[in-house]
Amino acid sequence: MHKQYLTIKEVSLNNNCPECYSKTGLQLTFKQEFIETKLHKTLTQNVRTSLRCDTCNTEIFPVRWTEDIERVYDYQMRAFKPKRSYLKLKPLTFILLLIGIAVIAAIVTFLLYR
Repeated sequence: MHKQYLTIKEVSLNNNCPECYSKTGLQLTFKQEFIETKLHKTLTQNVRTSLRCDTCNTEIFPVRWTEDIERVYDYQMRAFKPKRSYLKLKPLTFILLLIGIAVIAAIVTFLLYR
């Protein structure tokens, strides 16, 4: 099982960075979980967010957020609409299902016409 997070939305914030106090460079990123296995691909409703300053190249953790950043974060979370979750089956899944159905049909046919 291979998990990864796809970037759905990036927002530039005009708040001061708590580390370098730059007014430009804060990026709020929304990522949605994507799971891929040999049998299926799934986009889940799990969403991760991260706040990064491009000026000083540091990730800003929620402990360091100011009230202004928290207010903007709450607004962006309400405005964010994640992509719909889905489950896409791969061709191997269909092949295995057909083989399983064929085996069950052969067993039933063998037992009925014995």
